[in-house]
Amino acid sequence: MLRKQLFYLSSEGLVASLCQRGVTTDSTFFGADAAGLQAFAAWLEAQGQTPAWLLADLVEEDFQVQQLPHVGGKAGRNLRERRLSQLYRETPYRRATILGRAADGRRDDQVLLSALTNPALLAPWLEAMEAAATPLAGIYSAALLSTELVQRLLPGHEHLLLVTPQSAGLRQSYFRNGALKFSRLTPTVGGEHLASGVAAETARAQQFLTSVRLIGRGDVLHTAILAPAAQIAALAELCQDGPETAFAFLPLEEAAPQLGADLASPLADDLLLARLARARPPGHYSGGEVRRHFQLWRARISLYASSAVIGVAGLIWTAANLISYGAAERHAAELHAEAARKESAYQASMSTMPPAAARTVNMKAAVNIEKLLAEQGPAPEAMLQLVSAALEQSPQIRLTQLDWQVQVAGLPAQADGAASAAAAGSMPGFGAAPQAQAVTPMPALLLGIPRRPPQTLRLEAEVLVQQDDYRAVLDSMNGFAQALARTPRMTVQIGSLPFDVRSSVKLSGRAGSSGGTAEDRAKFTLNLVWNP
Repeated sequence: MLRKQLFYLSSEGLVASLCQRGVTTDSTFFGADAAGLQAFAAWLEAQGQTPAWLLADLVEEDFQVQQLPHVGGKAGRNLRERRLSQLYRETPYRRATILGRAADGRRDDQVLLSALTNPALLAPWLEAMEAAATPLAGIYSAALLSTELVQRLLPGHEHLLLVTPQSAGLRQSYFRNGALKFSRLTPTVGGEHLASGVAAETARAQQFLTSVRLIGRGDVLHTAILAPAAQIAALAELCQDGPETAFAFLPLEEAAPQLGADLASPLADDLLLARLARARPPGHYSGGEVRRHFQLWRARISLYASSAVIGVAGLIWTAANLISYGAAERHAAELHAEAARKESAYQASMSTMPPAAARTVNMKAAVNIEKLLAEQGPAPEAMLQLVSAALEQSPQIRLTQLDWQVQVAGLPAQADGAASAAAAGSMPGFGAAPQAQAVTPMPALLLGIPRRPPQTLRLEAEVLVQQDDYRAVLDSMNGFAQALARTPRMTVQIGSLPFDVRSSVKLSGRAGSSGGTAEDRAKFTLNLVWNP
């Protein structure tokens, strides 16, 4: 965030400063009257949508330390909010800060309740910011923000009273073990009367802290005074250490570099504003309506940043694609050039060869047809392997005859038989003299083009079982037929049974005699059709 607005609000008016890269410039004072508010509104319009931080240093700020039951979560927040509503009913600018837990008893929570008790002092300035849609990050308390100064400059004191001269007056903030317990602002103390005012107000603050039992009798109150280096000598002369008081003096010129501040005035305002500009802690008295424009501004910045990231990512992706496209184009050009060289070399090689009887395309087609014939041409081996597998499951079956053929749908019976015979017969030139008559062309499907043709197998077998065991003969034949029928795309039909089982015919003869003649054995026929 390169540019921001810092507002310091006191009962006399508001000081507006511009901060860029940690350097505060262009400080302007606007009085708490109609003219000052009008000038402030015009100043806000000139700044546009620059985010702002408001530091309130008012007398009308109250602090109370109370012990509340230790309750966590949403119930604890509701408890603290009810207590704030009871104490500070008239103002929306209130805050509860948990300081720790009590050391004894129920170990209740020690809570610092604080509020800006006069919201009318803030109302006209906030209305001007609302009218100008100024993104206000939050309302901050000078007393609560001084905790940052203690942690950075004065750590390790149990009872510490921090005294800072500010535009609104002299602020005294009491810290116990680094936690703010009480703060008060005394107006019209500063300048040449700073030394005498500090001595008197420190004595009063110590009496008050003792009366409310924030410090006990005999406890030493360490008082740290931030002041210009030119007034340190006068302060040291009037502020002498006592039995219960120890003074320490910190020149503003030495403290400013530790907090990253560019000190422009002999007051502590610049230290607090510099710390606010660098740390940007959550607002002390910031309700939802106060930060509405700031939340919208932050959402808009987030959208701009997201759009920029997406745009950059899109540009990188587009550049990567263009680079890949260029590489692909170069690679394609190299492949085309390589193909052209190969084609030229092929043509040069072919030009030196004698003319061929067959064209290259025809030779390629012949090779493809030969591959199809080798892969899909009909042959009885596959079907015989299926029958052999079924015979292994039926050892009592013995084959006597096989008749394998190829079926071609749509051909006449004569043509089908001739084609099947040609497929099952011997090759031309072996055992048969060549004839002069025209040979009938063989169908392509018979050769396995474009797919394997259906095949048939007429199977004759006999059953070898005990003599006259007709039931065993039928069971053996049926088991063998069922084993074949379980083959995918296989159809099994029984051509003839081992004996006539009709009820009108008398059973006669022998069945299952392995020692009788061939006519006495139980024979049957199966017709198999397989679509590979």
